[in-house]
Amino acid sequence: MERLSRLWNWILWMLFFLVGFYIVFTGGQRFWSGDLPDMIRSGKVSLQRVCQREFARCFYPGLFLEYAEGGDTSSLSGWYIERVMAMHPLCRLQYGAKQPGGTENASTYEMLVTGGVHDENELDETGSEYDMEALAQAENEKAVEERLEEERRASEEAGEAASAAEEPPAAVTAGMIYNMEELSDFDFLFGTFYSMDKTTTISPEDLNAEVLLSKDMSIDKEVEGPQILIYHTHSQEGFVDSVPGDNSTTIVGVGEYLAQLLREKGYDVMHVTSVYDLVDGRLDRNEAYSKAQKEISAILEANPGIQSVIDLHRDGVAEGTRLVTEIGGKTMARFMFFNGLSRTKKNGAIDYLYNPYIQDNLALTLQLKLMSEQYYPGLARNIYLRSLRYNLHLSDKALLIEVGAQTNTLQEMLNTMEPLSDILDKVFDP
Repeated sequence: MERLSRLWNWILWMLFFLVGFYIVFTGGQRFWSGDLPDMIRSGKVSLQRVCQREFARCFYPGLFLEYAEGGDTSSLSGWYIERVMAMHPLCRLQYGAKQPGGTENASTYEMLVTGGVHDENELDETGSEYDMEALAQAENEKAVEERLEEERRASEEAGEAASAAEEPPAAVTAGMIYNMEELSDFDFLFGTFYSMDKTTTISPEDLNAEVLLSKDMSIDKEVEGPQILIYHTHSQEGFVDSVPGDNSTTIVGVGEYLAQLLREKGYDVMHVTSVYDLVDGRLDRNEAYSKAQKEISAILEANPGIQSVIDLHRDGVAEGTRLVTEIGGKTMARFMFFNGLSRTKKNGAIDYLYNPYIQDNLALTLQLKLMSEQYYPGLARNIYLRSLRYNLHLSDKALLIEVGAQTNTLQEMLNTMEPLSDILDKVFDP
């Protein structure tokens, strides 16, 4: 008899448990609709609601004295209880997890983890200021490399298709020619052709394509004496295979080859090989631009026929970065035109770095960039804008060109001078 009683009690407890389980997981519904997923979802919601309220009772015992589960929430007391529940940490946690934007999207998360955005005064892990120029250039280089890779794959696919059809290979396609409607769109113009350091800013009025492209950037070859001057503020910039002590294997040697190519095109070119970045035989660039300005200004005063001043540099990049492309079977170092705006985002125009030729400088680099995209697509990187002046006030046709980097070979640099001299000639002598 005692054994039968224990069995009966066990059956009753199981029955109560199953009924309770059924009530909870059906949300208090009387009958099951037959939709198992709906039943599970409803049961989950009901269980969450019961758990939340039971936890809440521990914190707010007096709140539920006269409130029945599932009661009328349209009354004032019901509304008040719902609002208090909404402020409970458990409810807020559940609510926040469901909101769009409650967590960072994938791209924002990646940016935060990799340190893609930095405040001007923020320091990196070594305690040094972030090199914003290098970061912007790296982003630009990555975007261009991706675009070139897509173009290469498309070209290979087109070649394979042509070969399969036993048709002769198509001629090399020309570069991009942009129309004025596209270029008149500031967002398109800036986004397609420029990268900018975060310390400066530029407006649509500054980058008015119609104005910039209407400026005459030609050079009069009939003027007596030198018409183009090439120099190097940083004459010690070398390459992966430069020979120490041999300037012909540094940026100076590259500048001489550019001068030679331009002379062959009919220009009288002066190549200044003075050193501005050594002090007592050691590298020191603190006053390189000031020293260069002093000497180049004197040369320009003595040679009024000089119409363009070119400061030729090579860039500095991470050791694993290679700024190269292939044109006509030759590997070439990619180059970048550089503009100083004499303006900071924080304080506006820098009066002591006044440059009356900012618009002319911008016109020249844009015209050269468009010419490069038309005839040598992929060779020129985006035009880089920064806040200082960089001696671009010395001439309305002043240029600062960054060719390749320390990871390029001398031959890659020399190869680039051939299309670069052609681009310059197409703008200087249209």
